[in-house]
Amino acid sequence: MKLYLKNSILYTFVSSVSITLSSNFVFMDAAEPWQYGFQSPATPLMEGIINFHNHIMFFMVGTGVFVMWLLGRCLALYSKSTNKSEIDNFTHATTVEIVWTIVPAIILMIIAVPSFALLYSMDEMLDPAVTLKVVGHQWYWSYEYSDYNHLTEENTGINFDSYMVADDDLDKGHLRLLEVDNRVVLPIDTHIRVLITAADVLHSWAIPSFGVKVDACPGRLNQTTLFIKKPGVFYGQCSELCGTNHGFMPICVVALDLEQYTTWLGLKLEI
Repeated sequence: MKLYLKNSILYTFVSSVSITLSSNFVFMDAAEPWQYGFQSPATPLMEGIINFHNHIMFFMVGTGVFVMWLLGRCLALYSKSTNKSEIDNFTHATTVEIVWTIVPAIILMIIAVPSFALLYSMDEMLDPAVTLKVVGHQWYWSYEYSDYNHLTEENTGINFDSYMVADDDLDKGHLRLLEVDNRVVLPIDTHIRVLITAADVLHSWAIPSFGVKVDACPGRLNQTTLFIKKPGVFYGQCSELCGTNHGFMPICVVALDLEQYTTWLGLKLEI
């Protein structure tokens, strides 16, 4: 009875905070119908990914337009029907060959510099204030906040399983195939380390708004870092084919300010 009451209080607290957030943010990580762009970024990493994408697209579109224009000019000026004599006498053009070698090399260097910076930031691990361990199972996720083991009598810390909520059990406003019975709660403006592994087969812990997709491999511990910049409810899914119910392994993260996060911790640890 005590455990049931505790879980009810926790669910009510997280739900009430989520409702408050949704009035301003409305499920930031939920995809919209006919969406073709990125979802709203919630971390500096995802902002960097979007900026890098736009950076590359500038050169891709410019190069594509130039090549199409060049092909059109060649077809118009050097067709056999109009310039047969010039075609027969054409051998090479040194200047053009130098230009089409140097210009692409410069463009590749311009693209490479920000890409190296982005790759470095993905692997950069600053001193984390919170560590979250994620374990993938067929077909659900397990979470463990090992930082707080010493605060509990049995040194178990905070750990729970997270299953997808069936369609018949969804509350109003919850998203089909994305809602879970136990949401992950994390603080904003805090360096967070996420350790990811699997208990059976390959999985992948992915949240688009965080710019995170890390494989969960049995017998291997992968890690990534998070720095969430704004509160909200963020959704993700397993992104590695892992069996029959692969499509029913959603991820739901509630990002709270530090005061709300410590309140949640107190309820979890009964402090």
